[in-house]
Amino acid sequence: MSSVSILIPAHNEAAYLPTCLDALLASDPVDAPVQIVVAANGCSDDTVQIAERYAEQVLLKGWSLKVLNIAKGGKLNALNEAEAAALGDVLIYVDADVDVSQPLIAQLVEVLDVKGPRYASGRPNVTVKDSAVTRHYTRFWQTIPFIKDGVPGFGVFAMNRAGRARWGNWPDIISDDTFARLNFRPDERISVPATYDWPMIEGFAALVRVRRRQNVGVTEIEALYPKLLINADPPRQASPLWHRVLRDPMGFAVFAAVRLAVKLPILHNNSTWARGR
Repeated sequence: MSSVSILIPAHNEAAYLPTCLDALLASDPVDAPVQIVVAANGCSDDTVQIAERYAEQVLLKGWSLKVLNIAKGGKLNALNEAEAAALGDVLIYVDADVDVSQPLIAQLVEVLDVKGPRYASGRPNVTVKDSAVTRHYTRFWQTIPFIKDGVPGFGVFAMNRAGRARWGNWPDIISDDTFARLNFRPDERISVPATYDWPMIEGFAALVRVRRRQNVGVTEIEALYPKLLINADPPRQASPLWHRVLRDPMGFAVFAAVRLAVKLPILHNNSTWARGR
């Protein structure tokens, strides 16, 4: 059985990292050595200290913990630093605001313990805390075939070393999850049934801001790595749009309003981390 490294890039995640680590430590047993690497980057809060306080709990689990205190902020650099410290044959990338379900890690390891290049993720359970606008948007957004039936990988994705060998260092781009996914053919991408909780950004303005940035990220990959587009998901059969609109007119109205607002001209910021929370 392969060894495993769970890589968590963390920028000022003091409010979210404890529940992320608690969920990981509640995972089902994995018949392999497991290492957690927390790549704290550019933090001005106590993310590093919180991660270090988990050393004993991780040891009691039978796992190991490595905490990196990286002065420079930036998720892609944090991934490069985390990978340099990673010992595992299977690499699992987990955002610090994500909570995995108990079976997820073991299921990812099982499907990635093969010789050929493979990529995998679980099923996202998209959570909404307070915003009614976000709740309507999310409900309709989840009917998109790519989200409903694909292997989107946002928040959690994993690959074996044979797959990771397809590129060198992570490039300085916006959409790391899209870049990773498109380095694998559709038949090399596996969806396991276990879930993870992934928080949707809250509020109309935040949705517009982050969705705009995600669109820019996809366009960036199309421009810089056009050969990867051959690995895009093939067209999937979906219920007609008008069926989905009739089933959820409010969800469609909010979804359409966000899509329209994303296209409006604005002053762009160059923040490395864009969040609505």
